[in-house]
Amino acid sequence: MKIRPFQLPDQKSVVDLWIKCGLVVSHNNPILDIERKMMVNPEWFLVGEIDGDVIATCMAGFEGHRGWINYLAVRPDLQGHGFGKMIMERVEVMLKAVGCPKINLQIRSTNQIVISFYESLGYRQDPVVSMGKRLIPDNPCPDEQGGAPEPLASV
Repeated sequence: MKIRPFQLPDQKSVVDLWIKCGLVVSHNNPILDIERKMMVNPEWFLVGEIDGDVIATCMAGFEGHRGWINYLAVRPDLQGHGFGKMIMERVEVMLKAVGCPKINLQIRSTNQIVISFYESLGYRQDPVVSMGKRLIPDNPCPDEQGGAPEPLASV
């Protein structure tokens, strides 16, 4: 698998992958999430490809205190072959290089397969309560609109 930064022509393949992996929920519009990421450290939005097909993604962030992982995805038929581990190792190296002391991520508590995956990489559950507050509501995700995602106009 070749790992590289996201490029705008990847958008449809990336959103399709996220939908197949169950990462798209009604309160997060993936097109807007991509647009937002492209404004802040776009080089930390990675895709993994095989023969030109996007098969994996990972968005990383760092605000100076903690690193964050979002949208880690591997095409369902290719899960369990080490591609998720490969892209996470790349992200960990990137974050460590900028002085990131710890990575946080959020997993739905019902997703035991993903919890086990991260535990196999050395991640442990912290005794914390994750909270959030939406400041800007998203439009419905493309999946719920019944049509294909609209491409980004420009980044």
